[in-house]
Amino acid sequence: MISPKENKFFVECKDYTVSGEKFRLVYDDEYDMLITTPKPDNSILSKYYESDDYISHTDAKRSVFEKIYHLVKIYSLNKKVKLIHSLHKKEGNLLDIGAGTGEFLNTAKNKGWNIDGVEPNESARNLAEQKGISLKESTENMASNSFDVITMWHVLEHVPNINEQIQELKRLLTPNGYIIIAVPNFKSYDANYYQSFWAAYDVPRHLFHFSKTAIKKLFSNHNMALKAIKPMKFDAYYVALLSEKYKTGKMNFFKAFYLGWYSNYKAKVSSEYSSHIYVLKNG
Repeated sequence: MISPKENKFFVECKDYTVSGEKFRLVYDDEYDMLITTPKPDNSILSKYYESDDYISHTDAKRSVFEKIYHLVKIYSLNKKVKLIHSLHKKEGNLLDIGAGTGEFLNTAKNKGWNIDGVEPNESARNLAEQKGISLKESTENMASNSFDVITMWHVLEHVPNINEQIQELKRLLTPNGYIIIAVPNFKSYDANYYQSFWAAYDVPRHLFHFSKTAIKKLFSNHNMALKAIKPMKFDAYYVALLSEKYKTGKMNFFKAFYLGWYSNYKAKVSSEYSSHIYVLKNG
């Protein structure tokens, strides 16, 4: 059972995207992770995603920032598909949970994978449909043991009940299948530098904030082994840009680029990058 310990306050953060409300991050020493407190009730959680600035639910290219985001995204999508190819040598069945507008699945489909995807947000599903990618609202009616690889790109931090989600992942996965999880890392240099302004805290949409220890423990509880941890180096630049906006009111591209570079430089020694990809195998 994961529960916030009220006497281990970590930092107070503001929702800069939608509500302007403030939330506390509470440290859980059993799992070495942070928990957003109070957690919004599931019935109102969706209102915190109602913003044109929530970029993963749109294909907008209105600003220089959004254009750069999508250029980097194209490069990253191909790297992600290359990663799943390295784990599962022959194209198989792939499920992407939190598929957004379907860009990753579209890339994987073009590389020969049999794809399926889940996206709760209706607007994002509609954009995916325009690309020929049909997404479901949930995994509820999907068959057990049916996917060779399941991916969650910056999604696990949004899930209200982690243990239930991991149980569902295990149900859907083939006996020797892989789960690929990408999440921010609150132990990175850029997180420490920006503190309450760190954009990857993204409260209250991000309900949990993970360390390497947390991911390993959470999945080992369900007999899944952590096989590899890989850096997401571009995330440091993206997060620094948003963090600068939250801290100063404007995107300071030069300072953000330097902070992103320096965070990656420090991580060469600490191995604590702004975000990590975790490769886990079903036991």
